[in-house]
Amino acid sequence: MTAPAPLAGLRVVEFTHMVMGPAAGAMLAALGADVIRVEPAEGDKTRTLLGSGAGYFPMYNRHKRSIALDLKSERGLKVARRLAERADILIENFRPGALDRLGLGYEALAAVNPRLIYCSAKGFLPGPYEERTALDEVAQMMGGLAYMTGPPGRPLRAGSSVIDVTGGMFGVIGVLAALEERHRTGKGKLIQASLFETTVYLVGQHMAQLAVTGKAASPMPARISAWAIYDVFETKDDPVFIGVVTDALWEKFCVLFGLDDLWADESLRRNNERVLQRDRILPRIRDLIAGFTRAEVIARLEGTGLPFAPIARPEDMFDDPHLAASGALEPVTLADGTPTRLPTLPIAFDGKLLARSGALPLAGADSRAILRDLGLSETEILAIFPDETAVD
Repeated sequence: MTAPAPLAGLRVVEFTHMVMGPAAGAMLAALGADVIRVEPAEGDKTRTLLGSGAGYFPMYNRHKRSIALDLKSERGLKVARRLAERADILIENFRPGALDRLGLGYEALAAVNPRLIYCSAKGFLPGPYEERTALDEVAQMMGGLAYMTGPPGRPLRAGSSVIDVTGGMFGVIGVLAALEERHRTGKGKLIQASLFETTVYLVGQHMAQLAVTGKAASPMPARISAWAIYDVFETKDDPVFIGVVTDALWEKFCVLFGLDDLWADESLRRNNERVLQRDRILPRIRDLIAGFTRAEVIARLEGTGLPFAPIARPEDMFDDPHLAASGALEPVTLADGTPTRLPTLPIAFDGKLLARSGALPLAGADSRAILRDLGLSETEILAIFPDETAVD
């Protein structure tokens, strides 16, 4: 399977775990960069997480190579430094100062590799909180997203690692900007991305709402929507979301569902007037939609330009006809040999997605090949890599 590879020729070294750092590396790998993941001899512990963590490793570590190094040993550190000295990009998301203490911090590496772009993905940017331990959920709680997601008095995290992934994405944006600058200056730089500031950026619209209206935003389940019809509606079987977000769509919606009396009401012709009268409109619409099956509602709305959506589950995506037709799910072989399909990076280049088949590497599976790429002879490799498992 061929795919665009705009970052082909760039080498990335990853010192990462969990989601944020690996997600940044996964995006660069999907874009064609050669991403080398440094793992301990026993493998990254993310590989063996249970429950909601079981999907972290397969989702965010495709199309990478793995080298196993013991960073507590001088030989392992020597190889790690050599990798970093020859890399275009380094990504790390360990606790502040962890790599600095190993001689793998930005200042030490930039002194020998001034072209290095060093992406540090942390819980917080420099400031009073920077030494705190942060996870996706911590950031969502601290940054106001959990408050906005749950009903009043019951903060809830979003249903995926949205801050980890978006934080990794901001790291990649910084890396790509630094790459462009390096074309002009010949020098790399330190890029920092964080979970907390990412969360605050995402709730910025609610902060702006306060600035504009003078009223703090209510949690999303209790919000006053910008549109009168913008909600989940029950049908005879399964629910469906419907949005009527313009005056033209209001007219179309009324025609589609035979709401002649509502369209004739001049006081409902403008969006803000409908919002003010939503308590009068919504019960009528709920009763109307409840008389259809979900399939009947979708059939009526398909092709009209009205926003609508069935309420799907993640497992439904495996059989989604649009994803199948667009090639948005790529074949992946898990570490135990199990085949599956997982989402590719959702960007098309000249109409082509980046999807290509791949297998998750076993921990250290590419160690010897990577050492050869570094210019080590077989004798040198055997001297530092006798057990064919890890460089120690």
